[in-house]
Order: sequence, then C-alpha cells, then structure tokens
Amino acid sequence: MAEQYDVIIIGAGIVGSMVARFLSQYELDILLIDKEADVGTQTSAANSAIVHAGYDAVHGTLKAEMSVEGNRLWSTVAQELNVAFKRCGTYVAAVGPEELEKLDPLLENGRRNGVPALDIISGEEMRLREPAINPDVSGALWAPTGGVVNVFGATVAAAENAVMNGVELKLNTAFEDFIIEDGRITGIETNRGEFGCRWVVNSAGLYADWVMHKAGVRPDFEITPRRGEYFVFDPNMVQVGVVLFPVPSKISKGIVVTTTTHGNTMIGPNAENIEDKENTAVTREGLDEIGSGALKLVPSLDLRHVIASFAGLRAGGNAACKDPDVRYNRDFVIEVAEEVEGLVNLGGIESPGLTSAPAIAQRVIDLLKDAGEELEPKPTWNRIRPARPHFHHMTHEERTLLVQKDPRYGRIVCRCEEVTEGEIVAEIHAPIPATTYDAIKRRTWCGAGRCQGGFDMPRVVELLSQELGIPPNEVTKKGPGSEFLERPTKEVKTNGG
Repeated sequence: MAEQYDVIIIGAGIVGSMVARFLSQYELDILLIDKEADVGTQTSAANSAIVHAGYDAVHGTLKAEMSVEGNRLWSTVAQELNVAFKRCGTYVAAVGPEELEKLDPLLENGRRNGVPALDIISGEEMRLREPAINPDVSGALWAPTGGVVNVFGATVAAAENAVMNGVELKLNTAFEDFIIEDGRITGIETNRGEFGCRWVVNSAGLYADWVMHKAGVRPDFEITPRRGEYFVFDPNMVQVGVVLFPVPSKISKGIVVTTTTHGNTMIGPNAENIEDKENTAVTREGLDEIGSGALKLVPSLDLRHVIASFAGLRAGGNAACKDPDVRYNRDFVIEVAEEVEGLVNLGGIESPGLTSAPAIAQRVIDLLKDAGEELEPKPTWNRIRPARPHFHHMTHEERTLLVQKDPRYGRIVCRCEEVTEGEIVAEIHAPIPATTYDAIKRRTWCGAGRCQGGFDMPRVVELLSQELGIPPNEVTKKGPGSEFLERPTKEVKTNGG
C-alpha cells in the first residue's frame, strides 16, 4: 500500500521549501519531493539573490502583491532561519538626462504597490553613495527596503526547518503522474513508487506547466525558460557595496551590478528565451552582453577579476493577470485548480519569486483554509532553525574556543573562503545531509573563491567518501552521473602484501 500524506509538495526550490516550512506549523503529514540530489539546485541556485522592494511589478498583479508582502516578511524569516540577509537598499540609476524622466513612473508604480520610503535622489547624491557609479548618472530611484539574501542558505534552511518539524523529504524523486479518482487527486506516481495524498502543491518551477497538464489543468499555460548569465568577481579585487539596477526595459530589469551576502560583486543577468529547460550553458555573446551592460553602470569594473560565470533559468509563464484592467501577460499563478480537486498550482514564479517566496507560502495556507481545510496548529512547532558555525565570520576568540571544542574546525580545507573540515563534516551530518560536492559548496562556500575548488576538491571528495561510507569513485559533483573518479590508478599495497 502506498505511503499516505495529507500534502505532497513537488519541487524543493526556495518556494517549495518555504511552503513546506510554513505548512509544518500545522498537524499535517507532509512530503516534499525533488528530482535532484539536493534542495534548491535549479532556479534557486542561479539567480541574483536580490530581495526586491516591489516597485517594478505592475500594479494590480499577484507579482506586485507577493513581492511587497514577501519583502516585508524576509526580515523575520531570515532571523528565524539564521540566514544572511542585508537590507542594504537598491538603486535604479539613470545615466544621462534622457533616462532621468523614466524614474518617475517607477516611483509612482512603487507607491501604488505600497512600497515604503521610495525616493528619487540626485546624481550628486548617487555619486556620494557609490563612488564607482558612472559619473554621468543623473539621478536614481532609491528603495531602502530592497536587499540581498543568501539564497542557497535560505533554501536549505527553510527545508531543514520543515524537516525538523516533521516534514519528510525525498530527494532523487521525480514526479511522473497524478493518481486521480472521481475528479480528485488521491496521490502521485514517481520514479520511486506511488504516494497517496489529499493535496498536491505544484511548485515544480520550470516544469510547473507540465505538472499542471498531467492533471488536465490549464492546457494553454506554458513556461518559457528565460536564460540569464552572470559574472562573479573576486571580492578581494572588486567591491561594489550596493545593488545597482539600470533603467528597466519592457522585458527585463536589465544588467545589474550587485553586492552579495558573501562579499562578491556580481553582474547580470541578460534575458534570452530558450526552449531547453535544462540548458544552463553560458554563451560568449551573453557574457559580452552582461559585461558591456554592467560597464554602463560601473565603468571601472575590470573583467580580468572575474572568477566564475554561470547561467540560470527563470520560469516565465504566459498567465494573464485576472484583473481585466491590467494588460500584463506574465503574472504569477497561485491558485487552487478548478478542473480537478486537491491541487494547488504555483506557476510562472520568475523574478521576483525569491522575494515573494514567504508570501506565496502564506498564500498557500490561506488557499487551503478557503478550500475547507481545518488546519490545526502544532503545539511543538519550532520556528527557529539553529545556525551552524561559520569559521570565516568568527572572531579570533570564537575560533579558538571552537577549535578547543572540536579540532576539526582548526583544519582549513578551502583557503580562499576559510572553510574548515569541521564545517564540511557538520553539513554532511545535518538534518538535510550534504551528499555531493555542490551541496557542500552551496552550504559552506567551499570552492567558491579564486581557485574555484582547485585546492579543496580532493579533500572534500575524501571527506564525503569517509563520512558517507562510500568509495571515492561514488562521490559526485551533483548527483548520479557526475562522479569525479572512475577507477583507482594505483593498487595500494599493505605491509607484506
């Protein structure tokens, strides 16, 4: 007989993980599944990590509502989950007199959306706040509620907090189809068997349209992957301490120059619609585009100090806003499906999806209540996800005490980011174990410095092998099919052998 749950959540990105975390406060049996070897490996692992203020989303859309409310919630959520979050504010910088007038509509739209404390500052003031800005800056829209968050850490922390509160997580588990009886979903089929449920939350990101269609829902809804490419700079050589947007176009917020919670300056993304939902390859043309776009904002950027490039895919949907007065065809889908019972759809959650994630999770709760679910609060629910030590951010005195307690924290594995053996081992044995090299990297920032893993990788592979009890040639970068080693090259001889 299939295992039974009250709610099954498909997709453990930032939105699915937040939904699991928020729902875990109720007396529900919840299953969170993801087809990959870790949580947050797709769109949630490759984006700008910006918490948007909410001035850009068209007034009257779900995007506008969710981004403003999500922004407000991030202060509390980040504190409860012990996630790095900086409300550093964001700027839309107008370069030249012709762009200055384009800031007024953004200011007005933001105020209509309920974004607090928006203001337009002069070019002189912008140059004082960020000396590296293009000297031709004529003014900027200042949004003090914007910021940056450690999106990798936030996804892991939300999923961990859910697991700590009783949610079951199954990785390497791919949704295949629904089990529908008399017009109601009663379960799902996966590559690991069938699981029964009363509700399914479709948070499948780029594949949310395909999941909908499996249930016979929204046959005309399509998600078009929008590829965005990025450069990451060496924090020791390039430091921009703010978030700088250009004046946006009709299809994109433009090439951003942004700080991160890790201290790196990052530029990107461009916006290219593609067909392949797995194609995250960077292109020469795309990297040239983001380089030239960023130089318009910060002419002093030296691309010789780039240490990494990557691409991510946004799940752009074609759902029209339900408000007939709003002519905008790229809104979020957040709904209880009408065509079949027991399905909550979260589709087209592109930017500002990260910003909106806590608000979307709360909206799912409201939708379930409106559908008649009597959600009973769990008296043992713990909203706090404890932080684990991060050697790089500790004082000398704190490091000394930690090493005295556990000598493994005194052995540096990653020199660039000062990541220790103790941190890596702790993540391997965390509530959601890090079982791949990329999972270690996302949690600890090991291998994210200038050498990009050239120094630490052999030792991390050794630690994963040792702690997981598997041969070194079974250790992977990101799951099955990405093994580092194929076979031993030498036969180890023992004494007398």
